[in-house]
Amino acid sequence: MKHILSIFLMAMFLAGCTAHVNNVQYEKHWEAAGVQKATSSVVNFKKLDGPLITVAVYQFNDLTGQRKPGQIAHLSSAVTQGAAAYLIETLKEVGDGTWFQVVERTGIDHLIKERQIIRQTRELNKDQDILKPLLFAGVLIEGAIVGYDSNLESGGAGARMLGIGANTQYTRDTVTVSIRLVSVSSGEVLLTSTTTKTIISVKTQADVFRWMDAGTEPLEAEIGTALNEPVNVATRLAIELAVCNLIEKGEQKNLWAYKEEDNKQILKSDGRHH
Repeated sequence: MKHILSIFLMAMFLAGCTAHVNNVQYEKHWEAAGVQKATSSVVNFKKLDGPLITVAVYQFNDLTGQRKPGQIAHLSSAVTQGAAAYLIETLKEVGDGTWFQVVERTGIDHLIKERQIIRQTRELNKDQDILKPLLFAGVLIEGAIVGYDSNLESGGAGARMLGIGANTQYTRDTVTVSIRLVSVSSGEVLLTSTTTKTIISVKTQADVFRWMDAGTEPLEAEIGTALNEPVNVATRLAIELAVCNLIEKGEQKNLWAYKEEDNKQILKSDGRHH
């Protein structure tokens, strides 16, 4: 029994070693993909020097046409259909809420219906209070999920000795989002930003096959684990990075400016302060 337990523990040890190697591969493939990582969180991003920018988001569609593999009739989309919610939340949170004032447009029909109900109720009650008009946006942020490439890269490694083996396999997918800032007054596309996020799936497995009791009893054991990065999380991170990149491009084109305290922090960190 002790012999059996020792063999099984050895297999688990190999699986753990393989998982550690796999984590190293994860980081290497992340860097090899050329995917940028945000230098700071969305909330701690640089703050706007000026009043909030009123912006409207109408839709953020999935243009990939990709479906989840293995699903019945292939009806489930491979990427989230709620990316607009991620975009709105990012716009509200970026720079600790100092950048954008987002007006409701994705559910504009519901909003208009509620306002009609308010007007009718006030008319019946002879209420003279005037319902304030809706805020209008100076700019629109349009965008879409423009790419989802699955099995862009796959591979693995393994080893076996004396009936004890371990192996690891990985696949790499990518999701790409694109957003643009559009002037409502002129229709001009002021800024664009496209970002890509890598999605890594990892499978680690170890197994044992030995003959026990003088070759009369076979011993088989397997252990394994799989780690799949959620596509929704990857999409959200790509959107957050796209918004931060859009802001940085706007600052470079003098569409807006960062708060002076943020500029001082940048100069100080770069060693350029006097």
